[in-house]
This record gives sequence, C-alpha cells and structure tokens, in this order.
Amino acid sequence: MSGYDGWMREAIADAALALRTGDVPVAALVLAEDGAVIGRGRNERELHQDPTAHAEVVAIRAAAAATGDWRLTRATLVVTLEPCVMCAGAILSARIPRVVFGTWDEKAGAVGSVYDVLRDRRLNHRVEVIAGVEAEACSSLLLDFFRARRG
Repeated sequence: MSGYDGWMREAIADAALALRTGDVPVAALVLAEDGAVIGRGRNERELHQDPTAHAEVVAIRAAAAATGDWRLTRATLVVTLEPCVMCAGAILSARIPRVVFGTWDEKAGAVGSVYDVLRDRRLNHRVEVIAGVEAEACSSLLLDFFRARRG
C-alpha cells in the first residue's frame, strides 16, 4: 500500500462516471497538502467535444480555480492512467510536485513508459512519480471499456 490507495479508489469511482458520456474512463484528483480534494476531473472529451478535456487538465483547472493560484506547488495529482504528453506539460506548468498514477499507458504515456517528461533533467521542474497504485483496478476499468467498444 502506498498511502494513496484510498484516493485512487475514489478516482476509480469517478472514472466510472465518464462511461455515461462515452468518454474513456479516466479520472484525476488534486489533493492539497492536508489531503483535501481541491480539484476533481474526469475525461470529458466526448462530452464537450474538447480534445484538451483530459481528466488531469480538468482537475488542474478546478484546483487552480479553488485556490485562486495557477501554481499548485504543494499539491499531489492522483490519476487512474499514466498522463500523456499534454497532461505532463500541464502538470509541469502548474508546478505540481507529485503525481500518483494507477496503470501504465504503453501507447501514449509520458511519465515513464513511452516518454518521461516529468523527470526530464533538461526541464526546470521535476516531479516525484508514484506508479502502480491500484493498478489492476485501473487497468480493468479501461480494458472493459475498450472491449465493449470493439463489440
């Protein structure tokens, strides 16, 4: 157990809500230093026809609005799927110091599988990464979604 299992289970429950809109079931929480949820998001690309409406971006926007600051320097992002390049860029831009994710994205992941943007030493901000929290549950949700889409 990583200490983030409960938060990840909450994110998994949120991810299941994305199924209602036909979105890929991914969800993210932004936690304040004291563990309070200050941002919550799930994939909403289909819902809003917005290619940038990934769970991480939605959650980061909500956290910035809640705190009144785009710098989330004491926050932790918990997300069910390894962030992509766009989301890794948003994480770096928000100065989030820690990312916890559930399952790897072997096709588009940017936190260690395909790329490792968050720990790239050429950039001015690096992020602590905790991977594999509730990985099986996160992976199952996605596998079931894509199996159902393929028929």
